Amino acid sequence: MGNKQAGLRVIVLHGAHGGPDTNWFPWLDNELGAAGIDVLRPRFPTPHGQSLQAWLNAYDLAVTSLPLAPTILVGHSLGCALALRLIERSSEPVAGLFLASPFAGALGLPDYDPINQSFFDEPFDWAGIAARKGRTSQCWAGDDDPYVPLSRSQEIADRLESPLEVMQGGGHLNSETGFNTFPQVRDAIITARNSI
Repeated sequence: MGNKQAGLRVIVLHGAHGGPDTNWFPWLDNELGAAGIDVLRPRFPTPHGQSLQAWLNAYDLAVTSLPLAPTILVGHSLGCALALRLIERSSEPVAGLFLASPFAGALGLPDYDPINQSFFDEPFDWAGIAARKGRTSQCWAGDDDPYVPLSRSQEIADRLESPLEVMQGGGHLNSETGFNTFPQVRDAIITARNSI
Protein backbone atom coordinates (compact mmCIF):
# COMPACT_ATOMS: atom_id res chain seq x y z
CA MET A 1 0.00 0.00 0.00
CA GLY A 2 1.49 3.34 -1.05
CA ASN A 3 1.55 6.46 1.08
CA LYS A 4 -1.18 7.93 -1.10
CA GLN A 5 -3.61 5.35 0.28
CA ALA A 6 -2.47 5.41 3.89
CA GLY A 7 -4.71 6.98 6.49
CA LEU A 8 -7.97 7.18 4.57
CA ARG A 9 -10.92 7.09 6.95
CA VAL A 10 -14.53 6.28 6.12
CA ILE A 11 -17.19 7.43 8.58
CA VAL A 12 -20.60 5.76 8.27
CA LEU A 13 -23.54 7.84 9.49
CA HIS A 14 -26.75 5.94 10.29
CA GLY A 15 -30.25 7.39 10.22
CA ALA A 16 -33.16 7.98 12.59
CA HIS A 17 -34.44 4.88 14.42
CA GLY A 18 -31.21 3.20 13.21
CA GLY A 19 -27.80 2.28 14.50
CA PRO A 20 -24.24 1.52 13.43
CA ASP A 21 -24.79 -2.26 13.49
CA THR A 22 -27.82 -2.30 11.17
CA ASN A 23 -28.34 -2.60 7.42
CA TRP A 24 -25.15 -2.86 5.31
CA PHE A 25 -22.93 -0.90 7.69
CA PRO A 26 -21.13 -3.86 9.38
CA TRP A 27 -20.63 -5.52 5.98
CA LEU A 28 -19.13 -2.31 4.55
CA ASP A 29 -16.85 -2.01 7.58
CA ASN A 30 -15.56 -5.56 7.01
CA GLU A 31 -15.14 -5.09 3.27
CA LEU A 32 -13.25 -1.82 3.57
CA GLY A 33 -11.20 -3.14 6.48
CA ALA A 34 -10.07 -6.00 4.26
CA ALA A 35 -9.00 -3.35 1.71
CA GLY A 36 -6.92 -1.56 4.35
CA ILE A 37 -9.34 1.33 4.94
CA ASP A 38 -10.21 2.47 8.46
CA VAL A 39 -13.94 2.68 9.16
CA LEU A 40 -15.69 4.47 11.99
CA ARG A 41 -19.37 3.88 12.75
CA PRO A 42 -20.48 6.31 15.48
CA ARG A 43 -23.73 5.71 17.35
CA PHE A 44 -26.17 8.62 17.47
CA PRO A 45 -29.03 8.97 19.97
CA THR A 46 -32.31 8.01 18.30
CA PRO A 47 -35.24 8.25 18.58
CA HIS A 48 -34.90 9.52 22.18
CA GLY A 49 -32.60 12.48 22.54
CA GLN A 50 -32.30 12.87 18.78
CA SER A 51 -31.36 16.34 17.54
CA LEU A 52 -28.83 17.82 15.20
CA GLN A 53 -26.79 19.16 18.13
CA ALA A 54 -26.82 15.80 19.93
CA TRP A 55 -25.63 14.06 16.76
CA LEU A 56 -22.90 16.65 16.13
CA ASN A 57 -21.77 16.18 19.74
CA ALA A 58 -21.67 12.39 19.33
CA TYR A 59 -19.73 12.75 16.08
CA ASP A 60 -17.22 15.12 17.65
CA LEU A 61 -16.75 12.78 20.61
CA ALA A 62 -16.05 9.90 18.20
CA VAL A 63 -13.49 11.73 16.03
CA THR A 64 -11.83 14.38 18.22
CA SER A 65 -9.11 12.10 19.57
CA LEU A 66 -8.31 10.58 16.17
CA PRO A 67 -5.40 11.80 14.06
CA LEU A 68 -6.31 13.94 11.07
CA ALA A 69 -6.91 11.88 7.96
CA PRO A 70 -8.58 12.25 4.59
CA THR A 71 -12.20 11.39 5.33
CA ILE A 72 -15.01 10.00 3.20
CA LEU A 73 -18.50 10.45 4.66
CA VAL A 74 -21.11 7.77 3.98
CA GLY A 75 -24.65 8.65 5.01
CA HIS A 76 -27.89 6.70 5.00
CA SER A 77 -31.28 8.45 5.24
CA LEU A 78 -31.03 11.12 7.98
CA GLY A 79 -27.32 10.35 8.19
CA CYS A 80 -27.08 12.08 4.80
CA ALA A 81 -28.38 15.31 6.35
CA LEU A 82 -25.79 14.96 9.11
CA ALA A 83 -23.07 14.50 6.48
CA LEU A 84 -24.21 17.69 4.75
CA ARG A 85 -24.15 19.60 8.07
CA LEU A 86 -20.65 18.27 8.83
CA ILE A 87 -19.35 19.45 5.46
CA GLU A 88 -21.15 22.76 5.90
CA ARG A 89 -19.35 23.53 9.17
CA SER A 90 -15.93 22.30 7.98
CA SER A 91 -13.36 24.67 6.57
CA GLU A 92 -11.61 21.86 4.67
CA PRO A 93 -13.11 19.66 1.96
CA VAL A 94 -13.80 16.01 2.72
CA ALA A 95 -12.21 13.33 0.54
CA GLY A 96 -15.59 12.14 -0.74
CA LEU A 97 -19.32 11.99 -0.05
CA PHE A 98 -21.59 8.98 -0.63
CA LEU A 99 -25.28 9.22 0.24
CA ALA A 100 -27.94 6.49 0.27
CA SER A 101 -31.61 7.59 0.34
CA PRO A 102 -30.79 11.26 0.98
CA PHE A 103 -33.47 13.87 1.64
CA ALA A 104 -33.95 17.32 3.13
CA GLY A 105 -37.02 18.51 5.04
CA ALA A 106 -40.16 16.88 6.35
CA LEU A 107 -41.39 13.67 4.72
CA GLY A 108 -44.93 13.61 6.09
CA LEU A 109 -43.99 10.79 8.50
CA PRO A 110 -45.19 11.35 12.07
CA ASP A 111 -42.63 8.89 13.52
CA TYR A 112 -39.77 10.77 11.90
CA ASP A 113 -40.57 14.40 11.09
CA PRO A 114 -40.62 15.74 14.69
CA ILE A 115 -37.29 14.15 15.66
CA ASN A 116 -35.70 15.08 12.32
CA GLN A 117 -36.82 18.70 12.32
CA SER A 118 -33.71 20.27 13.92
CA PHE A 119 -31.58 18.96 11.04
CA PHE A 120 -33.56 21.17 8.65
CA ASP A 121 -34.32 24.26 10.78
CA GLU A 122 -31.66 26.25 8.90
CA PRO A 123 -31.36 26.20 5.11
CA PHE A 124 -28.34 24.32 3.80
CA ASP A 125 -25.39 26.24 2.38
CA TRP A 126 -25.52 24.29 -0.87
CA ALA A 127 -22.77 26.29 -2.56
CA GLY A 128 -20.40 25.74 0.37
CA ILE A 129 -21.27 22.05 0.60
CA ALA A 130 -20.78 21.54 -3.15
CA ALA A 131 -17.40 23.27 -2.92
CA ARG A 132 -16.20 21.04 -0.03
CA LYS A 133 -17.84 17.69 -0.86
CA GLY A 134 -14.60 16.28 -2.19
CA ARG A 135 -13.50 15.04 -5.56
CA THR A 136 -15.93 12.13 -5.60
CA SER A 137 -19.58 12.12 -4.62
CA GLN A 138 -22.51 9.93 -5.50
CA CYS A 139 -26.07 9.28 -4.37
CA TRP A 140 -28.19 6.13 -4.46
CA ALA A 141 -31.97 5.80 -4.05
CA GLY A 142 -34.60 3.10 -4.43
CA ASP A 143 -37.27 3.60 -7.07
CA ASP A 144 -39.87 2.43 -4.53
CA ASP A 145 -38.64 3.91 -1.24
CA PRO A 146 -41.58 3.86 1.23
CA TYR A 147 -40.10 6.74 3.27
CA VAL A 148 -38.21 9.00 0.88
CA PRO A 149 -39.74 9.75 -2.53
CA LEU A 150 -37.24 9.38 -5.36
CA SER A 151 -37.74 13.04 -6.29
CA ARG A 152 -36.41 14.06 -2.85
CA SER A 153 -33.17 12.11 -3.37
CA GLN A 154 -32.89 13.50 -6.89
CA GLU A 155 -33.13 17.01 -5.44
CA ILE A 156 -30.12 16.37 -3.19
CA ALA A 157 -28.12 14.85 -6.03
CA ASP A 158 -28.92 17.86 -8.22
CA ARG A 159 -27.92 20.32 -5.49
CA LEU A 160 -24.60 18.50 -5.06
CA GLU A 161 -24.11 18.05 -8.81
CA SER A 162 -23.59 14.37 -8.03
CA PRO A 163 -24.79 11.36 -10.00
CA LEU A 164 -27.81 9.48 -8.64
CA GLU A 165 -28.02 5.74 -9.22
CA VAL A 166 -31.60 4.47 -8.95
CA MET A 167 -31.81 0.98 -7.47
CA GLN A 168 -34.77 -0.97 -8.90
CA GLY A 169 -36.84 -2.42 -6.04
CA GLY A 170 -34.30 -1.01 -3.56
CA GLY A 171 -36.84 0.44 -1.15
CA HIS A 172 -35.06 2.47 1.55
CA LEU A 173 -31.75 0.72 0.77
CA ASN A 174 -31.90 -0.99 4.15
CA SER A 175 -32.13 -4.53 5.46
CA GLU A 176 -35.95 -4.46 5.07
CA THR A 177 -35.37 -4.73 1.32
CA GLY A 178 -32.37 -7.05 1.53
CA PHE A 179 -29.65 -4.40 1.66
CA ASN A 180 -27.36 -6.20 4.08
CA THR A 181 -24.59 -5.66 1.53
CA PHE A 182 -24.01 -2.68 -0.77
CA PRO A 183 -21.21 -3.45 -3.25
CA GLN A 184 -21.80 -0.21 -5.17
CA VAL A 185 -20.85 1.88 -2.14
CA ARG A 186 -17.80 -0.26 -1.40
CA ASP A 187 -16.59 -0.07 -4.99
CA ALA A 188 -17.14 3.69 -5.16
CA ILE A 189 -15.07 4.20 -2.00
CA ILE A 190 -12.24 1.99 -3.23
CA THR A 191 -12.24 3.83 -6.55
CA ALA A 192 -12.23 7.19 -4.73
CA ARG A 193 -9.27 6.10 -2.61
CA ASN A 194 -7.14 5.83 -5.72
CA SER A 195 -7.79 9.48 -6.63
CA ILE A 196 -7.01 10.94 -3.20
